[in-house]
Amino acid sequence: MIKTIKLRFYGYLNKFIDPEQKNLQLVDQRYYLHHYRGRQTIKDRIESLGIPHPEVALILRNSQAIDFSYLVQPGDFFSVYPHLYNLKLPTAKSLLPKYPAKPKFILDVHLGKLARYLRRFGFDTAYRNDYQDQEIVEQAVRDKRIILSRDLGLLMRKKVKWAKFIWHDDPQVQLKEVFLRFNLDQYYPDQESRCVNCNSKLIEIKKEEIIERLEPKTKKYFEKFKYCQQCDKIYWKGSHFEETEELLD
Repeated sequence: MIKTIKLRFYGYLNKFIDPEQKNLQLVDQRYYLHHYRGRQTIKDRIESLGIPHPEVALILRNSQAIDFSYLVQPGDFFSVYPHLYNLKLPTAKSLLPKYPAKPKFILDVHLGKLARYLRRFGFDTAYRNDYQDQEIVEQAVRDKRIILSRDLGLLMRKKVKWAKFIWHDDPQVQLKEVFLRFNLDQYYPDQESRCVNCNSKLIEIKKEEIIERLEPKTKKYFEKFKYCQQCDKIYWKGSHFEETEELLD
């Protein structure tokens, strides 16, 4: 038996939806009639349309807040909202769990340049160019990391708690996306620096300890240095560990 509900999506959630899907009918450019069968949760129905659950902040059923486990009933009208940048929802209504500390990230294989940028700003960012989706999910759960990905299927996995879909191709624009979504300005600048290659914390090192490894101009013009013990890379003022502001201009 075919059943029907009404769905209205707000903001960027509409970008996820293919309006040509057979089980969707747009009415007056305002809401969709969505046809389904069987016993379904609202989470099932929303993700079946291409919207990953970590992108949904609030669902109202006939103006009442519900959670993802609600079993939809024929004739229900749902209003579905994304992360609300200018409005803080009450905890009881928000479907996006609050991240408990300074954000840590894990990125899929398509976002290597973004990983380097986040590390420049001192954010703990796990990345490998051979990650499997299951590895990403397991490490995100274990280490309490936010998943950044361009793979909708990855973000729809049941265990995913904190995540963001990355819209843009340009890594600098991707960086701005992440800064805005997770309000990262509040954590920068701070004293933590990370190696852009391996994500290890950098330590301060005296110039005289590495003087023999420095190029003549670096030796002459720079006095502050940091060092990665993991990959033996040296950074100096004006290199990766402070060359960041222009990325957010």
